[in-house]
Amino acid sequence: MPTSLGDRDRKFLWHPYTQHGLGIPPLEVVSGRGAWLELAGGRRILDAISSWWVNLHGHAHPEIAAAIAAQAGRLEQVIFAGFTHEPAVALAELLVAAAAERGTALRRVFYSDDGSTAVEVALKMAYQFHAQRGAPERRRFIALAGAYHGDTLGAMAVGEPSGFHALFRPLLPEVDFVAPGDAPALARLLADRPGRHAALIVEPMVQGAGGMRMHDPGFLREAEKLCREAGVLLICDEVFTGFYRTGRLFAFEHANLKPDFITLSKGLTGGFVPLGATLATEEIFAAFASDDRSHTFMHGHSFSANPIACAAGIASWKLLHAPACQRRIEAIATATAAGIARLARHPAARHARHLGTIGAVDIEGPPGYFSTLGPRLYEAALRRGVLLRPLGNVLYAVPPYCVTDEEIALIYETMERLLDESGGGSGR
Repeated sequence: MPTSLGDRDRKFLWHPYTQHGLGIPPLEVVSGRGAWLELAGGRRILDAISSWWVNLHGHAHPEIAAAIAAQAGRLEQVIFAGFTHEPAVALAELLVAAAAERGTALRRVFYSDDGSTAVEVALKMAYQFHAQRGAPERRRFIALAGAYHGDTLGAMAVGEPSGFHALFRPLLPEVDFVAPGDAPALARLLADRPGRHAALIVEPMVQGAGGMRMHDPGFLREAEKLCREAGVLLICDEVFTGFYRTGRLFAFEHANLKPDFITLSKGLTGGFVPLGATLATEEIFAAFASDDRSHTFMHGHSFSANPIACAAGIASWKLLHAPACQRRIEAIATATAAGIARLARHPAARHARHLGTIGAVDIEGPPGYFSTLGPRLYEAALRRGVLLRPLGNVLYAVPPYCVTDEEIALIYETMERLLDESGGGSGR
């Protein structure tokens, strides 16, 4: 008798953010179409979190699939040190033009593999920039409490110290943290350690994995001002918040920031294939351009600027800026605001909030990512045919831009039922 897929999985695979000791089998996905995943046996699940926030236009979108197939037939991969190709240049032109339209000086694109590596690139560039400008003592970074920037060592260092990465803290460089919204604390930190910081890194407007925490654009503007006065660079991590998740192409637009770096991934290819990009200013780039080979940015990835990934990115970008998609994003944002307003009236709801297509609510109960509440809510949502992946006691939705009004209604009805089942009553 043939061994089942589940048996083969259990024998060989190690899944991310999964405690295998609990013995919970993964769901077997056969296909995806639009906002829906089809499981073995024919059951369908509505993907309300865009498969970890990467999917913009729906699963198996034919235009992105066709762009990938066409590019694979021409050039699948080439070393990007000493070579170039049309998809990499064309995608960079789109990104830089969009950044310029928003008043930034971001003119250079460095490709990597994912969001975490895009952040690593920005951190390393920031330090080397200062070092090559005669300030190697600027080796500390500033981050926000509750942050998440990825799972590689540098990205972990600028993440919440008591969160996912607490075990690895002895391995990480020292980072100074300030609470979102606490501009006076940031000012004191910069005054206490003058000339010691390379950069401040922020997730503009929304801290995703930290619990969909939202902060005021006024704080971001003040933080940028303080950094400029102190000679500290500003990194905006747009890996989650980019591509209209917050209602703007880039979340830094809400505060009219002019960052020195932005990091992009997740939705960059429409969720089809991995790709990361770090955008930097021409001033940053100029500090590396030299006849001194030691000033080279000695960083790279085997699949940097992969042609297939760049082709997917171009196709996704065209879809994203088509009038139909823009109208759909506006409709999702309106429906999200209405759904969250309804949840806010529920007695089990705490701190209901939304921005753009992101909606979140805290459920009364044990907080924190390791709370047992999150897995219970996850299973309860799946039983109702909706994929939600709560962050501890934080219930949220980030749907792909292809969802219909009926599908949005199902998402927020499911969230309301989860509130009911949490012990807070019906709220009516």
